[in-house]
Amino acid sequence: MKFKAMELLFGKNTPKQMIPKVTLLAVFAILVFTITPLSYPLFRYSSSMKNINKDSKQPSSAFDDLNESSSLPSTSIKKCDIFSGEWVPNSKGPYYTNKTCWAIHEHQNCMKYGRPDSEFLKWKWKPNGCDLPIFNPFQFLEIVRGKSMAFVGDSVGRNQMQSMICLLSRVEWPIDVSYTSDDYFMRWNYPTYNFTMASFWTPHLVRSKESDIKGPGSTGLFNLYIDEPDEKWITQIQDFDYVILNGGHWFTRSMVFYEKQKIVGCHYCLLENVPDLTMYHGYRRAFRTALKAINNLENFKGITFLRTFSPSHFENGLWNQGGNCVRTKPFRSNETQLEGINLEFYMIQLEEFKIAEKEARKKGMKFRLYDTTQASLLRPDGHPSNYGHWPNENVTLYNDCVHWCLPGPIDTWSDFLLDMLKMEGVRSAEERRLHLHTN
Repeated sequence: MKFKAMELLFGKNTPKQMIPKVTLLAVFAILVFTITPLSYPLFRYSSSMKNINKDSKQPSSAFDDLNESSSLPSTSIKKCDIFSGEWVPNSKGPYYTNKTCWAIHEHQNCMKYGRPDSEFLKWKWKPNGCDLPIFNPFQFLEIVRGKSMAFVGDSVGRNQMQSMICLLSRVEWPIDVSYTSDDYFMRWNYPTYNFTMASFWTPHLVRSKESDIKGPGSTGLFNLYIDEPDEKWITQIQDFDYVILNGGHWFTRSMVFYEKQKIVGCHYCLLENVPDLTMYHGYRRAFRTALKAINNLENFKGITFLRTFSPSHFENGLWNQGGNCVRTKPFRSNETQLEGINLEFYMIQLEEFKIAEKEARKKGMKFRLYDTTQASLLRPDGHPSNYGHWPNENVTLYNDCVHWCLPGPIDTWSDFLLDMLKMEGVRSAEERRLHLHTN
C-alpha cells in the first residue's frame, strides 16, 4: 500500500512508503527489553555547570561553514525522499563532544566511559538522489524564532532533545524555564530567539499505571487505558507550534488493556479469562487515541510530527541474557532488513498516521511523517552498549542497544527535522501565493 505520508515541497503531497531492504538481527530482543534508563529523566544540571557553559560558544572547525548569515530555504531545493538512502563517510563530524555539552546523560556518554572506537562519529546520511545538509543551528533557530517545540513520548524522544540541545550549543545555551520540579517534564528557553523546547515523558502516550512492579515477565505489568490520552501531555500542547510524537519500546512489556474503564484484553499478562490481544493491539490503539486527541484540540494551530519507530540492535542474546551491540560501522541497505516486531510497529504507525492525517486535512490541521526508521535501522554501531553509567560511576547498566550515544547517529534526526521545517516554509509561502492568486 502507498501512504501520502509527507508533503515535501510546494504544497504537493508526495506518496511515501519506505520499503526496508535489509536483515535486523535478534529482532525479538526488544520483546522483553526493559532497560532502566528508558524511564530516567533529563536531570537538572548544576547551576555551576550551566553558568560555565551558558554564554560560551564551543569552538569547532566542523562549524566553520555555518554562520549567522546562512541563507534560509529557497524554492530551488531539490525534491527527493530524504528518508531513503545510505550512510556515507563524513570526516568533519562530530559537531560537538561529550566535553563541550552538558546535556548528555551519563548512560549515553559513551566516550566518557571508555568506548574505544570513534569511527561511528564519522558518518552522515546521504538520501538517494539528493543531499541532506548537516544541521545548521543558526538556520534552525531563525526558523523557530518565537516558537515552541514539544517532544512527547518515551526516553528515546528525550534522547533526541538532548542531541538538539548539544547541536544548538554552537549558537546559544538554553535556560531552564520548567513549570514544575518534575524532571520528566522540563522546558528550556533560548532567550535570544525566544524559542522554547519541552519534554513530556509519556511512554505509552495513553493513560497508564504500573500495577505490578514485576509482572509475569519480571518487567512490570502495566494497565493501559487505550481510549484515554495521557492528560500530562494532551492538556499541555495546545499552544505549541511543533509537537514531535514518538513511542515504541515500552509496548513490549506486559500490559492489561482497558476501554471505558473495563478490561478488554492484554499482552502477556497471564490473567485468568483475559484474552491475549498481543502488544500490537495496544500499540495501534495508543497511537490512534493520541493522534485523534490532537485532532480534537479545538485551538491547536501547530504542526504534529510523528517520529517513527527507532529499532534496537541486540545481537547474540536478549538484553538481560548477554545481548549486546558491538558493531563499529553502519549497515549498508542491502545488509539488514526491517522485519518482525520492528516492521509491525513501523507499519502500524504508517497506517494510523494515514488515518489521522486525512482527518487533519479536513480540519485544516497539519500532520507530518518524520520517518527516521530506515536511517536508524542501519546504525547498529551507535548505541551505548556497556559504555554508559548512572551518575554514580561505579554502577554499570545492562547493555543499552536502544538509546543512542551522544554525539552519535541520533544527531542526524535534527538534519531531517531542519529539512522538513525548510520545506514547510517553502510550502506555506507557495500556499499563500496560490491563495492570493485565486482570490
